[in-house]
Amino acid sequence: MIYSVKGELIHTEVGLAVVECGGVGYACRTSRQTLNSIKTGSEVKLFTYLHVSENSLDLFGFSDTMELSCFRQLISVSGIGPKAALSVLSEISPSKLALCITTGDAKTLTKCPGIGLKTAQRIVLELKDKVAKEQHVTASDFASMPAVGVGNVGEALSALEVLGFAPAQAAAAIAGASPEASVEELIKFALKNLGN
Repeated sequence: MIYSVKGELIHTEVGLAVVECGGVGYACRTSRQTLNSIKTGSEVKLFTYLHVSENSLDLFGFSDTMELSCFRQLISVSGIGPKAALSVLSEISPSKLALCITTGDAKTLTKCPGIGLKTAQRIVLELKDKVAKEQHVTASDFASMPAVGVGNVGEALSALEVLGFAPAQAAAAIAGASPEASVEELIKFALKNLGN
């Protein structure tokens, strides 16, 4: 499997970035958010996912591992293919997507082209359940973190787990956040500490 491609960005168009590595141009399907963060003619590194179907091999590339993790989570939902996942990630940032899932906000997801209410509800339901099953950090784990409200911490942790971070890693990243921080602020604070 191709983990990443690094080289000169030689061409972009809607939903596509071509990175030349060792004389080979790799066409990576990608989100608008990634396209907005890279420039033609510059050296770029895209984290990739190779999608194999009956009729094609498609390489998907993202500017950071957080967006790639969200893409993988989305395509794990029944009925959500790579095109729908890119549609979501082109409209909603990974941190906002995680917030929508943990708070059950399916309505925001319907703003993405091709995502109806039923599909949005399925995304929330399937990914929220997965996060709940993987939740290993409880409110009691944060007794030593008086600066962070337990309720918001729980939601922020769930969101970070949707993005693929381990519970202990997420907890460490949130430690020291402002006592008045909202869920979204906690997520941003943690992502900054995690270097994403």
